[in-house]
Amino acid sequence: MLDIKVKKFKDLTTQELYDILQLRSEVFVVEQDCVYQDIDSKDQKALHIIGYKNDRVVAYTRIFKPGDYFDLASIGRVVVSQKERDNKYGYDIMKASIKAIKDIFNESTIKISAQCYLKQFYSNLEFKQVGVEYLEDGIPHIAMVKE
Repeated sequence: MLDIKVKKFKDLTTQELYDILQLRSEVFVVEQDCVYQDIDSKDQKALHIIGYKNDRVVAYTRIFKPGDYFDLASIGRVVVSQKERDNKYGYDIMKASIKAIKDIFNESTIKISAQCYLKQFYSNLEFKQVGVEYLEDGIPHIAMVKE
């Protein structure tokens, strides 16, 4: 079971920020072999949903209120450590993110930019594809919305 915390950027410890950026880099840059600018000056506006297992960051998302990323509330940088994916922590961190958007922003409609190969995962969480496939940082993506 994950220990999940929700934190503002200013409340992250230096170690937490390092661990989050390391996990994001490990998956989005190294594992997916994608050179892109992960540090995008949006972390300061986001709320950070951090999943810990044995005091290690193994799952993470960042969430935004409407207007801070998309017109709708949104979830991004969804990531689970490769070694922990068999534990289905992606569902745990996403459910916590959806709940945080509802509890903190009082929003239920959420938009994401999903990697196409994860469409079924997000569909299982009641997200539906809107629009057509597009490339983001060289990786096929689709917009998805949960109402």
